[in-house]
Amino acid sequence: MAKLKVGMIGGGGPGAFFGRVHLRALSLDGTRELVAGALRTDPKAALASAAEWGIRGFGDWREMIEARARGRLELDYAVITTPNNAHFAPAMACVEAGIPVLCEKPMTMTVDEAERLAARVKEKDVPFVLAHTYTGHPMMMLAREMVRRGDVGRIRKIEAWYTQGWLATALEKDGQQQAAWRTDRARTGISNCGGDIGTHAFVAATWVSGLKVRRVSARLNSFVQGRDLDDDFNVTAEMDNGATALITATQIAIGYKNDNGFRIFGAKGSLEWRQERAESLLVRAGECDRTYWIGGGAPFFPESVGSYLRVPAGHHEDFLEALANLHCTMERTIRRRRGEEAPAPYDHPGAETGVAGMRFVAAAVASSGAQGAWRDV
Repeated sequence: MAKLKVGMIGGGGPGAFFGRVHLRALSLDGTRELVAGALRTDPKAALASAAEWGIRGFGDWREMIEARARGRLELDYAVITTPNNAHFAPAMACVEAGIPVLCEKPMTMTVDEAERLAARVKEKDVPFVLAHTYTGHPMMMLAREMVRRGDVGRIRKIEAWYTQGWLATALEKDGQQQAAWRTDRARTGISNCGGDIGTHAFVAATWVSGLKVRRVSARLNSFVQGRDLDDDFNVTAEMDNGATALITATQIAIGYKNDNGFRIFGAKGSLEWRQERAESLLVRAGECDRTYWIGGGAPFFPESVGSYLRVPAGHHEDFLEALANLHCTMERTIRRRRGEEAPAPYDHPGAETGVAGMRFVAAAVASSGAQGAWRDV
């Protein structure tokens, strides 16, 4: 079986983070390889980064797509790891060219862009995966399956959060690259904390539960002096089944790293999962609690989840493996469309989830600007 050929847009250069994370994740299973990239905005720097990575370099992502269109580059899918303002144009160009896309979140800068991109993905029938990394954790996938088969009953309340502390000071004023672009409205959009990590909490609340957000009441804060965009994001949401969800994110909680997780309270039981302790899923059923531990071959995993596990119980499969699972979903989708044998791909977030996330953030920003007044999503 030939390896899938992958191209990357963005992700190179000093201070970049997620490009190399994707490089490791897509290479993890030995069935995919990065072969080309337009890794930086400056053409000379982009070529230099590609040479450093040992891949074919392009000075501009348009050149890479053109090379593929002319048969000068074999490319099975593209990964977009740029700041938010540079997601829409290359993603749309890839979709128009029939190139499957794995795109970092939030999907776009605006709701309008998200709706236009999702519509074109549907029209062209191009595989599209949104890189909400944590949805690739098998235990988060297992929680979703438990909800779908009714293990916790009708959902009454959801708590989803993402707590960080790295922006508790004005790092952007010291030239820290990751802080600089996230707190810059021109590159990030209308929300920093909400768009960056609030969308992870949103997906935990909606993708796992299968519910949609109907309306929100929000308060966004900018605690660090001089910061234009929010560094603290708090939403009360009404779900489409009448349940209440508390969806919060913050980047000013000193001492916290990446405390992302959720609690789902149903009529028959409750689920709890935390990304920093990703190997376990806690199920509370009343008198006795049950903890499910990650591990290949465990009988409680349905095949839809178990086929994504790589090692036996007692070994951690965490962040890189979770992201690799999103690449695995893309690979399975592509191979099955070609008629090759591959397990069924899991229903990981796609373009429609990207639209929902952008609408959620926009409604939260509008609500906060109206002193917490309810706003429809």
